[in-house]
Amino acid sequence: MKKHNFNAGPSILPREVIEDTAKAVLDFNGSGLSIMEISHRAKDFQPVVDEAVALFKELLNIPEGNSVLFLGGGASLEFCMIPYNFLEKKAAYLNTGVWAKKAMKEAKAFGEVVEVASSAEATYTYIPKDYEIPADVDYFHITTNNTIYGTEIKEDLNVNVPMIADMSSDIFSRPIDVSKYICIYGGAQKNLAPAGVTFVIVKNDCVGKVSRYIPTMLNYQTHIDGGSMFNTPPVLPIYAALLTLRWIKAQGGVKEMERRAIEKADMLYGEIDRNKLFVGTAKPEDRSRMNICFVMAPEYKELEADFLKFATERGMVGIKGHRSVGGFRASCYNAMPKESVQALIDCMQEFEKLHVK
Repeated sequence: MKKHNFNAGPSILPREVIEDTAKAVLDFNGSGLSIMEISHRAKDFQPVVDEAVALFKELLNIPEGNSVLFLGGGASLEFCMIPYNFLEKKAAYLNTGVWAKKAMKEAKAFGEVVEVASSAEATYTYIPKDYEIPADVDYFHITTNNTIYGTEIKEDLNVNVPMIADMSSDIFSRPIDVSKYICIYGGAQKNLAPAGVTFVIVKNDCVGKVSRYIPTMLNYQTHIDGGSMFNTPPVLPIYAALLTLRWIKAQGGVKEMERRAIEKADMLYGEIDRNKLFVGTAKPEDRSRMNICFVMAPEYKELEADFLKFATERGMVGIKGHRSVGGFRASCYNAMPKESVQALIDCMQEFEKLHVK
């Protein structure tokens, strides 16, 4: 039976990326060695990093004066590195979910943190709007896609202060104006690579402005100067990221990824809204294209476990909602084929016929 991988992360990758990565695990570039056992200083590996950086810059149209870094520690370490490197006195955060809240918590160790708005009172089912950002903050931090709650900021905000974004789960799913940000970061295990590598796009002239001492490994300048090679980088995930970037380019680039994301999301949200058994959880205007969250309609709540079993038996993998919100979550990242979304829709319709007379 075909498996349809809706896992929220680590998540689906293009099949050819998985296969080509597997080949490199056995023999990298005809070297007779696995990519897992070569030196990151080897002449064969430096071109991997160089091409990955070049494709990042090309696909996202990153302006001159920005560096692309491949680091360890996931977005969770960036929650600390961001204030370490950029927060001198005060920062502003938009609280749109668990990860935004965790980022905000780390920043409080480095200076004053202003929560400009929050949707916590509504279980993060919408993106706050019409808030004011203090003019004197060092930066304004947003989380563009909220994987647990299924909300997304789908366009670049216009603000009058330096902006930083956690784009862990929607990077490469739409064009972005990188010039509006001093830093964009994210764990790669949603839309880019296996777990183990973190991407950071940082504006070079914004680094080195804080007065505090920054430990060497937590200082962005260290990794800018070292070309992501100050210490041993996560070699295998970087290679897989390169293959994914090549795949995105071959498919038509980020604009094509956006077109597909809209198409898949419209299909599945259309079925959720039509089907009497299901209800979407996020406000319609803020619905995520990457993580589509829904629950059973109140009068059919007792069927939740039955539908999960029904769908699992038909090859749907990873559709159980996050433990904090329950229900269901279908993650439709770039590598998710439209056919898998249709398979889930067919499953929902079949289940509806069994239970709605």
